[in-house]
Amino acid sequence: MSEDATRTLLVELAASLFARGFSVGSAGNISVRLADGYLITPTNSSLGRLDPARLSRLDANFAHVDGDKPSKEVFMHRAFYTARPDAGAVVHLHSTHATAVACLDDVDAANPIPPLTPYFVMRVGRRMPVLRYYRPGDAAMEPAIAEAARDARAVLLANHGPVVSGKTLTDAVYAAEELEEAARLFLLLHGRHRRLLDEAQVDDLLRTFG
Repeated sequence: MSEDATRTLLVELAASLFARGFSVGSAGNISVRLADGYLITPTNSSLGRLDPARLSRLDANFAHVDGDKPSKEVFMHRAFYTARPDAGAVVHLHSTHATAVACLDDVDAANPIPPLTPYFVMRVGRRMPVLRYYRPGDAAMEPAIAEAARDARAVLLANHGPVVSGKTLTDAVYAAEELEEAARLFLLLHGRHRRLLDEAQVDDLLRTFG
C-alpha cells in the first residue's frame, strides 16, 4: 500500500472509531509503520477530524520529520514497535468498557478479561495485562509497555485505556474494536456463571489463526 493510501485509510478508520464513540474529544492516537518510518496522529487532534496531509511523519528512529507535531504519547507506540517486530500499527483508545476494566481493582492484573469468545482470542491473543497507573504523557511507562508487549499484543493502562497492536492498520483497529466488545461482555457477565473457552480451545484458535 502506498503512503498516500495508508494516510487515507488511517483517517477513515479513525473517523469510524470516533463516530462510534471509541474516542471522544482529542482522546486516543493511532500510528502505522511505513517502509522508512511511521505515521502517527498529531497531538491534541480529534480522531474524527484528521487531515491525511497533516498526519505526523516520523523517521525510523521516531524523530519528527514532517506534518503536525506528533502525539505526546509517541513512546507507547515506540514500545510496541520495538518489542514486536510483527507490529505494523498501534491503536490507543479511551473506549468506555475497556477503560472501565482498567479501573477495576479486583481483576487479575496479569490477564483481566478471560477467553469468553473465539474472536477475542483471535484478535487480541492469549494474554493482555493491566499495567500500573502512569500519568498520561509520562514516558516512564515506555519500558513497562515494552516488557509486556514481548508476549502480549495489547495492554490495558490502569485508569487510562487500551493500547493494541496489529500486523496491519486494519488488524490493529479490528483488535481494538474486539477488545472493547470483550470488555463489554466481561462487565455484562460480572457475577454470573460464565462458560469460558478452555486451554485446548484457545490453543486451537491460536494455531489456526495465529
